[in-house]
Amino acid sequence: MHIVDRRLNPGGKSLPNRQRFLRRVKDVAQRAVREAAREKDIKDLGKDGRITVPGDGVREPRFSRQPGTGHQDYILPGNKTYVEGDRIERPPGGGGGGGGAGEGGDGSENSEDAFHFVLTREEFLDLFLEDLELPDLAKRRLAIVETEGLRRAGYTVSGSPANLALSRTLRNSMSRRIALKRPKLEEVTALEEEVAKARETDDPALPDLLVKLEALRERSKRIPYVDPIDLRFRRFEPYPKPIAQAVMFCLMDVSGSMTEHMKDLAKRFYILLHIFLTRRYKHVEIVFIRHTDRATEVDEETFFGSRETGGTLVSSALVEMKRIVAERYSPDDWNIYAAQASDGDNVSSDGPTSTELLRAHILPACQHFAYLEVGDENGPRAGFVEHRTTLWRTYEALAKAGEPLAMRKVNHRRDIYPVFRELFGRKDAKAEV
Repeated sequence: MHIVDRRLNPGGKSLPNRQRFLRRVKDVAQRAVREAAREKDIKDLGKDGRITVPGDGVREPRFSRQPGTGHQDYILPGNKTYVEGDRIERPPGGGGGGGGAGEGGDGSENSEDAFHFVLTREEFLDLFLEDLELPDLAKRRLAIVETEGLRRAGYTVSGSPANLALSRTLRNSMSRRIALKRPKLEEVTALEEEVAKARETDDPALPDLLVKLEALRERSKRIPYVDPIDLRFRRFEPYPKPIAQAVMFCLMDVSGSMTEHMKDLAKRFYILLHIFLTRRYKHVEIVFIRHTDRATEVDEETFFGSRETGGTLVSSALVEMKRIVAERYSPDDWNIYAAQASDGDNVSSDGPTSTELLRAHILPACQHFAYLEVGDENGPRAGFVEHRTTLWRTYEALAKAGEPLAMRKVNHRRDIYPVFRELFGRKDAKAEV
C-alpha cells in the first residue's frame, strides 16, 4: 500500500525542511539517551528515563533581517525629539535586536534553553538500541517462520479504492461492452451527422434515422461504459515469512583472578547484551557458560548471581561451547555468535589448546566472536606500557590472521556502553559513534 500525502505545506515551511528538522531532533534525543545510559545503573537501563535536550539542538533555523544593519523607517508616536530626515545612531555593539539565545539562562541543564522530558521504557530502548545489530546475520536453513508478510494473491470483486486494479477493470469493461454489443461512440456520431444532413435536405428517411438514433442512445444508457461488475481490486494475503534463527553464547570468567570490579564490568556488559538480544530479536537463543578451570552451562539467574572461585582454564569454556554446538546448534541451520568476558589471565600452557579450539572448531562455526577484556579500575599508569595479557596475545594473533574476532578492553563502568556499541553497532553507523 502506498500513501500519498497531498496536504499543503505549512506557510514558510516546506515538507522536506520539516522532515530534516524531525530527523535532527531525533538524533539529538538519541545522543541524550546515550549520555543518560552512561550515568544510569545497569539495572535501571530498561526503566523509564528522564533526559535533557539543549534548546539549541532542536531550534529550527530560519532567515530573518538583522535589525542592526540597513536603512529602516520608524514611526515614533508622540515624538518631540526627532523630525523627518534625522539619523538615529546605531546602538553600540550592533544591538537593536532581541535577546540572544543565551540570555534566558546560564547555559546549564536547569536553564530555560534546555528541554526536560520523560521517555517511556519502550521509547528509551527504541532509541538506545536503534542502530545496533548482530553482525553478518545470514539466512541459513530457515526452520522458524512467522505469518507476518503480505503478497499479491490475484483479484477480488470488492476492496479498498486504493487497491483498485485499473487495467483489469477496464479490460473487463471492454469485454462486457463487446459481448453486449454496446454502440460505439463513432457509430452514434456518424448517425447524428446523417440526421443533420437529412434535416437540411428534407430527406423522407429522417423519421427512420431519428428512431434508429434514439435506439442507439437508449442502448448506450442501458449498457454503461463501466459497470460495478467490472470492478476488480488487487488482493493481498498473509504468507509465512522466514525468520533467521541465531544463538548467542555468553562465556564469562569467574575465576579467582577476577576481582569484584572486573566481575561487575563483565555482568554489566552481559546484561546490556541480554537487553539488546531479547529486545531486538524474536528468535535468538542465549546460552550462558561460566568457567574457572572447569566450565558449565547455567541458567540466567545463576550466570548473573552465583559466586564461584578457582583457577583459570579458558579452553574449558571453549570445549563446553563446542559440545553444545555439536549437540544442539548445527552451523548449517543456525547463526552462531559468542561473547567472552575475562581479565585475560590464563595458564600459559593452555594457549595452544585454546588457539587450536578457536581456529579449528569455534571460529569457523561463528558469524562473529566478541572478546571483552576487563581490567583494573585504575588502569595502566601514565608513562607505563600497557600490559598485554596471555589471553589477549592469543586472540590478537587470531584476529591478525583474519578470523571473525573483535577485541576490546574496558576498565571503567562509563566505557561499557561505548565499547558495546563498537562491538555490535550497525556497520553504516559505527562511524558516527
